[in-house]
Order: sequence, then C-alpha cells, then structure tokens
Amino acid sequence: MLEVRSISRCYGEVKAVDNVSFSIESGEIVGLLGHNGAGKTTIMKMLSGYLEADAGSIIFQGQPIEAGDKSLQRSLGYLPENLPVYPELSVASYLQYAAELKGLKGKQQRQALREVVTATDLADRFLSPIATLSRGMKQRVGVAQALLGKPSLLILDEPTNGLDPSQTEQMRQLIRSISQSATVLLSTHIMQEVEAMCDRALIIRQGQLAVDTSLNALQQSHCIALKTTATEQAVVDAISDKNWFESISKVDSAASADIGTFAINVKPDVDTNRMVEHCAVDLVNHAIPILSIQADKQDLQSLFLDVNSLTEISPAPQEVPHVA
Repeated sequence: MLEVRSISRCYGEVKAVDNVSFSIESGEIVGLLGHNGAGKTTIMKMLSGYLEADAGSIIFQGQPIEAGDKSLQRSLGYLPENLPVYPELSVASYLQYAAELKGLKGKQQRQALREVVTATDLADRFLSPIATLSRGMKQRVGVAQALLGKPSLLILDEPTNGLDPSQTEQMRQLIRSISQSATVLLSTHIMQEVEAMCDRALIIRQGQLAVDTSLNALQQSHCIALKTTATEQAVVDAISDKNWFESISKVDSAASADIGTFAINVKPDVDTNRMVEHCAVDLVNHAIPILSIQADKQDLQSLFLDVNSLTEISPAPQEVPHVA
C-alpha cells in the first residue's frame, strides 16, 4: 500500500506540489490527472525516490520512500513521459541493461526478459536497434523495462502514447493484470484511458489535490435532468410528495423562454435510473409536458473541466457531488 502524507515540493519560489495527500491500495489502479504544469510529474518523481519532498512523507509497504533508495528502485517500475531508451542499442541490449540495474542476473534475468517481451509483444523486434523502431514500438520498449522484475509499485506516465487501438487495448489488459499484484499509478491526458482502466481518479490543480474520487462514485447519478415547458412550481406539485424526491433546481433556460431545464435530485439510497421512469409517470399523470428526461450522469471530462474552471481550490472531496 502507498500512502502519501502532506507532501510539498518547491523549485525556487515556485511551489510545484502543495500539501498533497492520498493513498493507494495494492490491486488498485489510480489515474493522476491535471494540466501541464499542475505538478503531476513532480509527484511521480517523488514517489519514485528520484526527488525528495521538501515537506511531508511517502510510505510504501510500511517503509518511508527516500531519494536514492536502491531497495525501492528495485521494486519499482517507472515509465516517464520522455522514454528512457538508447537509440544505438538493440531492444535486447537495452532490456538486459535495465534488468541489470534492477539486480536481475543469470536465469532470473532471462526469465524476466522473456516475460516482458511476451507481455509487450516485442519478440519480432528483439534484436532490432531502437533507432529503427516506430514511436509506438519504442513506447512498448519503455513499458517493458518498467515491468522488469514484477514491480510492486508501477508508475506509468502516458503508457498508451503512440499506440494504435489494438496495442492500446493490449496495454490496458496488461496493466489490469499487473494490478493484481501491484500498486499502479497512471498519469495520462486521455480521459477515456482513465475511465477504461482506473478505479479512482486524482485531479491535481496548481500543485494541490482538487479531487479524489472513485470512478464508480462519479458515475453514480443522483439527479434527473428534465426539460419541460411547465413551471418549476408545477413540477414540484407533481412529485414533491414522492418518497424518492429530495429537491429541485432550475439549471438554465433553452433558446425559448417557455422551455426550462430542471435538476431533480433524488435521495441517495434509491436507483436513479429506475426513478426516471417513476418520475415520468408522475409528471404525465399531472399533465406536465416532457420534452426530455434522463438520469444526469457526470463523466470525467466534464468534472475535469469544471474543476479547472474554478477560481479557488477547495479540499479534495472523497465523493464528487453532481456538477450541473
């Protein structure tokens, strides 16, 4: 288990990371999101032991992570955004070199190389010079070196960068299988990758942790979006006595002043998708016109945009409320 406790890091007068805390359980895949310059890379470098935090601490499997910790680095798999490959080397030579850096020798090294070459589908290019590889193939070489030694902490920065759709799906399956025995932190600008692979998302903004939420909690809707020509009071009169109803608010107006969009909040212990049907029946029974009605679910992209449009940062919530 990885536990990050109030870490901060400055570069001169610039505070790149500001009092960030979170934890990741073994077997969990967590996405790290943020604009360029938000502090993601600095956090990953501190987690890898490459940089030391100015304040706070990082605990992995009960032991503190310190800069230059060789025992940590042997159990660490790290894929930085800028691939750590030497173009003059062959894939075989480079991976052998990376294996030696992790203390893998002899039979253990050969077995480890076979495993990562098979996992990343590099067998056909094993003897090719890295300089001759495509961007996607070089990315696979970078992932292969990160996987050497079956790391217990895997940090991946843009792991699917340059991969085609079939390679991307293969990489997703690989990361899922690795997470069964490792703690995985994945940083990417592609929201679909986080939604496809991750259990949780951390959003960093201006060096601070703005959101920490499970993807399941994010996708759980407790709001019904209704578009109608009826007034808010007429809608309230139709449904306010129902045991699933909690509150209603007007979101905006459509192009026509006669059409309004309302957010109907349901109680958290009920199934919103089922309540859409009940709500529609109740509205029809009260002669309320329905132009559209649906469960109003929030996706990661909209949450990310909402968070980065705020002028101030509040402490990161564990459960993300609906953002209209």
